Amino acid sequence: MIDALYTEAMVLADESRSYFESGRFQEESDPDDLLDVSFSCESLKVTTRLMHCIAWLLNQKALQSGELSEGEAWNRDRSLGEAPFTDKALVNRFPVEARQIILASEELFQRLQRLSARMGDDSEAESAVQDMFRRIQSSF
Repeated sequence: MIDALYTEAMVLADESRSYFESGRFQEESDPDDLLDVSFSCESLKVTTRLMHCIAWLLNQKALQSGELSEGEAWNRDRSLGEAPFTDKALVNRFPVEARQIILASEELFQRLQRLSARMGDDSEAESAVQDMFRRIQSSF
């Protein structure tokens, strides 16, 4: 499943890069400086979202192949992180292809958030240090 999601993320990254560099947005939309700036911002948000996805998936692949330990993989620095939200009202003014790319990146990120949460919930036991810290906190 991780390999399939990684492939999906890479294909979407390639499609978005191709679209963002093509100039099709300007060709397909009315001249509007605010819309152009908004599109630039949204393209950065898509790129950020996809890079978070790809980095997290690469960490999961490294975990599966034994290149990372469980502790290293679930280090906070290797988490999926947060991604910027999209202004839906503004994006609805974008051409269809731009909207599809933006929504696909959001949808992929949300699926990975759910997967990450489930994987974290399924983890076996807390480490001894985490368990001890929790017990100390509960005694106060």
